[in-house]
Amino acid sequence: MPEIISIETAKELARNDIARLIDHTALRPDVAIMEIETLCKEALQYNFYSVCINAGLIPVARPLLKDSKTKICTVVGFPLGATLSRVKAYEAEQSAIEGAQEIDMVLNISALKAQDYQKVEEEIKMVVEAVSGLICKVILENCLLTDEEKEVGCKIAVQAGAHFVKTSTGFEKGGATTDDIKLMRRVVGEYTGVKAAGGIRDYETALKMVEAGATRIGASKGIQIVEGSHP
Repeated sequence: MPEIISIETAKELARNDIARLIDHTALRPDVAIMEIETLCKEALQYNFYSVCINAGLIPVARPLLKDSKTKICTVVGFPLGATLSRVKAYEAEQSAIEGAQEIDMVLNISALKAQDYQKVEEEIKMVVEAVSGLICKVILENCLLTDEEKEVGCKIAVQAGAHFVKTSTGFEKGGATTDDIKLMRRVVGEYTGVKAAGGIRDYETALKMVEAGATRIGASKGIQIVEGSHP
């Protein structure tokens, strides 16, 4: 099983080297190849944990990050989570073949809200199994869910073998909140990762997320966050 850093290690990194918690992100539909090249160069310069990009751009990032510590993360069923389950699994599998090392999948939000929990769990399992050995994060899109739905979604993700739960795609009306991070951490326990994403633009906000229980930060403002960590 892929190693997930502990909550205490994440807190230590947040105070000393927060870059190693950041997925440096560019997921806009109009992102240009040159922007991905810049994103990768920034990730290497600042020692970010990963770049999080759309799957079609993995071939751009792969040679730039070869033999580095910075991983390639991509998204599946993004941003709606409404794709067919077998399509999500195939998308994840093909992304891994292209060079993705982590997968952030959007769960089936409609199925969760309809209380079709078996469908939600089976779909997550399909994706996890399609990329066996890689980190798989499940995006809940918390702003569309009640607290009860968030709890159920987190429990299902853990049962299905996911390694992380994640707050948001960044494409909906709300992003990460400390209350949601605390809820997710309480539900998933100590050994599952929690990724805070959506609206995190400065060091102070990122630190609050980690103090609340996040062990990874997804942000398009990674440089801003890192530079704000130094007096």
